[in-house]
Amino acid sequence: MSRATATMTPLLGLDAPALERWFAELGEKPFRARQVSRWLHQRFVDDPVHMTDLARSARERLAAAATIAAPAVIRDTTAADGTRKWLFDVGAGNAVESVYIPEDDRGTLCISSQAGCALDCAFCSTGRQGFNRNLTTAEIVGQLWHANRALLADGIRAPWVEQGRAPITNVVLMGMGEPLANYDNVVPALRLFLDDNAYGLSRRRVTLSTSGLVPMIDRLAADVPVALAVSLHAAEDALRDRLVPINRRHPLKQLLAACLRYLPHAPRDFVTFEYVMLDDVNDRPGDAQKLVAIAREVPCKLNLIPFNPFPGTAFRTSPRERIRAFQQTLMDAGVTTTIRRTRGDDIDAACGQLAGQVQDRVKRRLAARITAVPVR
Repeated sequence: MSRATATMTPLLGLDAPALERWFAELGEKPFRARQVSRWLHQRFVDDPVHMTDLARSARERLAAAATIAAPAVIRDTTAADGTRKWLFDVGAGNAVESVYIPEDDRGTLCISSQAGCALDCAFCSTGRQGFNRNLTTAEIVGQLWHANRALLADGIRAPWVEQGRAPITNVVLMGMGEPLANYDNVVPALRLFLDDNAYGLSRRRVTLSTSGLVPMIDRLAADVPVALAVSLHAAEDALRDRLVPINRRHPLKQLLAACLRYLPHAPRDFVTFEYVMLDDVNDRPGDAQKLVAIAREVPCKLNLIPFNPFPGTAFRTSPRERIRAFQQTLMDAGVTTTIRRTRGDDIDAACGQLAGQVQDRVKRRLAARITAVPVR
């Protein structure tokens, strides 16, 4: 990157108030921000020359002072089921991944918020890389911007696209990293996802997944309460301490209380609890009964996720019949429970597999790696 480029403003990282302030500094009227936002996030232009409702002088100032670009794509792969994964270069040997999941009634993009992850969940391949850095807002938004551009360029066919909507209808922050650990960059990105002059998604169609940073859940409720998913994975502290080490700092009682505080602000009247099914670790009838007790305390939906093995892991995937029996126990107790359909596993795009080529150079850890020993 040249010195001139390094001093230019990445427009994809500016939410509405920031973009208005930036235009004011250029001596432009505030309404220019709304015009440019629509060009960026609804028409996906990458050059001010195409912004034809701006005066030529404004376009020239824009071109001289700002950049419009997503991180460079290292690899673009598509699975047999249509799932598509982009590996993005975010500099200094770091890479992050985004995954597009096509369905009949929606197009979902799973995006990353950090290069690596510091939370070190025992069953997650991404956590093995350690943590390198937070992504900027422009790098977070750039994943959605690029995915929409790429899908449109490839001639995606979907009813909503033919009606003039963007290919991506739903965004989930479930990729690499803990979104709430990168709060100051994630929140402006969320605001752009919701902004009618940007992506215009409803709060119900934007989901943030957290491992349980309790103080930040409370902040999110006040600032931009999108749909909330919590990576639960265990229904008791002893086991969750081993699987999700952040539980040692924010145990279940605190986490569940934060979920209850969040619900009055949320776009849905429930929290989604994600639960990776690990053979002979957290998949027994007693574990299901403990989840039933949690569901009676916190209105929720359970999403059971078959574990995706990766090289070097000691964990195994729960047998399919045990997952179904686990689901049935929950449903018999009146708990809405789904089993996540594995997508993109032939390109390592499934949950917990977003490893890419991020180098573990910093090796920041919340705690020592947790061994895969069942607690009984």
